[in-house]
Amino acid sequence: MKFLILGDVCGPPGMRAIKLRLNEIIEKNKIDFTIINGENAAENGKGLTIENFKDLISSGANVVTSGNHIWDQKEILEIIDKEKKLIRPENFLDGQPGSGIGIYDVKDKKIAVINLIGNVFMKKSNDLFLSAEKIINKIILKKNVDFIVIDLHAEITSEKMALGHYLDGKVTSVVGTHTHVPTADYKILEKGTAYQTDLGMCGDYNSVIGMNKENSIKKFKKNPLATGHFPAEGAASICGVIVDADDKTGLAKKISQIIVSGESNLES
Repeated sequence: MKFLILGDVCGPPGMRAIKLRLNEIIEKNKIDFTIINGENAAENGKGLTIENFKDLISSGANVVTSGNHIWDQKEILEIIDKEKKLIRPENFLDGQPGSGIGIYDVKDKKIAVINLIGNVFMKKSNDLFLSAEKIINKIILKKNVDFIVIDLHAEITSEKMALGHYLDGKVTSVVGTHTHVPTADYKILEKGTAYQTDLGMCGDYNSVIGMNKENSIKKFKKNPLATGHFPAEGAASICGVIVDADDKTGLAKKISQIIVSGESNLES
């Protein structure tokens, strides 16, 4: 089973790139299942709209994960309890709508996608490691499902790395999202779990993590002319990983980074 897992879609450039190139990437790489983090897809780079979600699915995503900005576009509350292809971090504080776990049937296999959020430098949520332990004790690889993919939306590298090692051999892959910068540490851990600290983003990299660079500099310099953050508007790149997983064990055989121009007239 081949998985394509893409980082945070950031603003209009990220959405344009996905709509232009995703289907081509899926076909070229013979992808079986595609996961995209859509939590920055909205026009202002915060949250995602119903239209964003529908566009991501119609462009080829099988499931859309999210993170701390999931509630920024209030309209998403209208669909999150109904749309099983849209998930939010499972360890959000109790009582919030939606679910952080989705189980999907593909090619006579069951795929569990789990969305989690870090505890460090993020809004208060339930304990990451206790939540992960409870989930993995309930959804067991090769017993309840054939593959388990985890999107950990977190700020700090050590927290992501620790969870990756903690779940090594128990899940197909643990990949990080949120920081919008692709890390170079994609690998298969010693017990067979594919890992990368951060997938990066699907957005304009001539920016400050997807936001307009001139305005971001003004904000850091405390320039009174600075406005609220807004996405950069140049050509976007699509960033993530391809994980080739063993149908027998559910563990990873290969992980490779993918960085593709979002402009259809440019070479990948």
